[in-house]
Amino acid sequence: MRKLILAAAAALVLHSGMALAAGAIAVDDEEGVSASEVGYGVGTGSTRDEAGADAMRECKKAGNKGCKVAVRYDTCGAYAGSRSSYAIGYGKTESAAKSMALDACGSGCKIVVADCDN
Repeated sequence: MRKLILAAAAALVLHSGMALAAGAIAVDDEEGVSASEVGYGVGTGSTRDEAGADAMRECKKAGNKGCKVAVRYDTCGAYAGSRSSYAIGYGKTESAAKSMALDACGSGCKIVVADCDN
């Protein structure tokens, strides 16, 4: 009976279009670069590792050479930066992710990129 319930639940998730997924942001950033000059890529996948690999591909596809995965998330993620500092954020909403990144980054920081995987 339990297998039947689990199979039915899985079928419902697939049928409804909902899928368990993760997101990631990869950036090409270094000290002295302004937030508007940061290169990045956003990726998705069925796991955080897959999302990170996808973000790296997207970052490099955009012409960036020094890409690194900055943040992996289940719902929303953000990357903030300035010429001297950077920070990441994550949360249940884009606003929460942005707020966390800006709070951690400090004054003068701006959101470079934010994304929600839903």
